[in-house]
Amino acid sequence: MAEIIQKDGTWTFDGDALRLTPGRDKNVGLLRRELGELVVPLGALAGVSFEQGRRSGRLRLRLRDGADPLTQATGGRLADSDDPYQLTVESDRYGVAEYVADEVRGALLLDGVSPAPVAEYLLPGPSLPMSAAAGDGTASFDGERVRLEWNWKTEDAKATGGPRTIPVAEITGVQWQPAAGLDNGHLRFLVRGAPATTPPKYDPNAVELWGFKKDPLMALVAAAVQARLPHPAAEADAADEPPRHTEEPEPAGIDHDALLRRLRELGELHRDGILTDEEFALAKQAVLKRM
Repeated sequence: MAEIIQKDGTWTFDGDALRLTPGRDKNVGLLRRELGELVVPLGALAGVSFEQGRRSGRLRLRLRDGADPLTQATGGRLADSDDPYQLTVESDRYGVAEYVADEVRGALLLDGVSPAPVAEYLLPGPSLPMSAAAGDGTASFDGERVRLEWNWKTEDAKATGGPRTIPVAEITGVQWQPAAGLDNGHLRFLVRGAPATTPPKYDPNAVELWGFKKDPLMALVAAAVQARLPHPAAEADAADEPPRHTEEPEPAGIDHDALLRRLRELGELHRDGILTDEEFALAKQAVLKRM
């Protein structure tokens, strides 16, 4: 067994998995503290590195693409203090850090673990239920549905619709973007049939983030939802399949007045700039086919 204990946290390797426990130091990010202890199976790793500095060094894990829903949802945009796969190492423990890194590398070689992408998640994602309050709202997820609730800072155009409940079956993707400089961040749920071009400030499927302390917790909600969506590799395989030429019978009793109203609504959304030219053309074509 190889182990390194630091103020930033403790990493323990038993030959099969790495156990990552966050420390209680003030520099440990809120996301890491909330996420708690992680167990990373050896098969989820693509590599490990140790970088030395004058005063401190850093152990880093590199996970295989597609192995972790948190990494998938955040896209490498987590701050160092919130990244659970990094450990700050004090200069007097450089030798121990090198030993841990060498043990992990040796096990990867002995087990013949490929660094290639994987076709399923090898880590479970944050435990449920998951809830976070930041920016202009609160996002909660119980495994079956997302609930978005607004606060006094929410724009009226979004708040007037009241709390939003989205079944996970209607969610096609998750976007998490931290605030950077003068640009606000967001947590957005891509919902089937809803435009993804509306600014988060006005989007009822998004929480706008302003760069405050609790913003990273929204990444945990994003990861919890991501873990329960189809794996990106499965979606890519489906996209590569040749189209099936099947004719679907027209549903009986189509309400043509409703379709005309839908066309008018699409036209208004296009004029208001909510739908792009391409999105409007595709939506209009779909409605006309039903007529």
